[in-house]
Amino acid sequence: MDRVLFDDLKDILGERISFSESVRNNYAKGEDAYDPILPKAVLFPNDNDELSKILKICNKLKLPVTAYGTGTSLEGHVVGNNEGITISLENFNKIISINEEDFDCRVQANVTREKLNETLKDKGVFFPIDPGANAALGGMAACSASGTMAVRYGTMRTAVLGLTVVMANGDIIKTGSRAKKTSAGYNLTNLFVGSEGTLGIISEVHLRLSPIPESIMSAVCQFPDLDSAVITAQEIIQYGIPIARVELLNKDQMDISIKYSKLENLEILPTLFYEFHGSENANNESIEIVKEISKNNNGSEFKWAANTEERNKIWKARHNVYYSVKAQGDNVRVYATDVCVPISNIVECIKFAENELQGTGLKAPMVGHVGDGNFHVTIVYDPNKENEYNYIRDFSNKLIDKALELEGTITGEHGIGLQKKEYLLKEHSDNIPLMKLIKKSFDPNNILNPGKIFDI
Repeated sequence: MDRVLFDDLKDILGERISFSESVRNNYAKGEDAYDPILPKAVLFPNDNDELSKILKICNKLKLPVTAYGTGTSLEGHVVGNNEGITISLENFNKIISINEEDFDCRVQANVTREKLNETLKDKGVFFPIDPGANAALGGMAACSASGTMAVRYGTMRTAVLGLTVVMANGDIIKTGSRAKKTSAGYNLTNLFVGSEGTLGIISEVHLRLSPIPESIMSAVCQFPDLDSAVITAQEIIQYGIPIARVELLNKDQMDISIKYSKLENLEILPTLFYEFHGSENANNESIEIVKEISKNNNGSEFKWAANTEERNKIWKARHNVYYSVKAQGDNVRVYATDVCVPISNIVECIKFAENELQGTGLKAPMVGHVGDGNFHVTIVYDPNKENEYNYIRDFSNKLIDKALELEGTITGEHGIGLQKKEYLLKEHSDNIPLMKLIKKSFDPNNILNPGKIFDI
């Protein structure tokens, strides 16, 4: 690294800058299928002021910058740049304020969803957006994450009320307000949500919270085949039942999860995990309808979580799906798809995916937030066997085409990163020129996460 640049950064950070190969390797990729690319250095700022000063220097020198949170993204968002630096936000880990009476809070970018909910648990409120990993809330905003409760509570786009963002030139801006609605100009908040660190670095997030329900009830129902399970989920949503979670695990995934998460009294069959939030009376009414719909589709008797510990075990098993698949071999990688289609087309799309994989010899665990039309095929492969990756990518290409044919999207919650750039061209080729104009306006020197989402 240039000596003058090093001295300038050293003046800001002191010893909180590392050139160590092991440190650079630790911040070179996320939970994705890419080889790590080591940056020239990793920086550890403590606050907005330091982050602003760093970006002013990088912008002046046109030095690429990758922002790094917990590293749980799946599409190559945080793969490093060997001509630039990576900025770790791990010191941005404070909960700034909680306003339970107004159901909102403000946190720094690297506060994780689990840390926030642990802090909120005695205040009568919680944060419901829950991707599988214990992700950082800034990263969740940057990737427009969602999770198992999106069917009831929405996604990060609906949960984020405002942001503090440090721009490429070092300017610090705040979007949104604590008011529950606004008509004040362009919606910059939702422009940054899903921008994957390419328009600015999110340093603080203002979040909408939800009241903890009076009654929470979780159950498991198993089905003889995948179609029956998916049709059940579709009918539950179309009936208008306000279910909090309805999650699908196919037969392959149940086989893995039963062993990995030590689930008891369950068979290796397609399975739906249900959860109901509300008053006890309202839950009982919803449960009776869901039982009837499930039974009409040859579903088993419900297996209920008897207490909070059992309920947590069920949902921990669901959240650990990616890691359970990754544990299937040594030095393997996981390719995860992420299509989302209108709920009326979910049966056709999942059936297509299942049929395409039959006879390939690949084990293809499948999970889905089927209540909102989003599902994932998570395929293990050996990176040393190029033919395996090529086949998986071919399958992914076909699934993307099918999702678009069914008026869906190429990614429901993972984002674009590196992996889905060519797919974005398929879905939004007419949007890309405008996206590039926005990028050039916000980041004219293209220093912020260059090469992600699209190429300039």
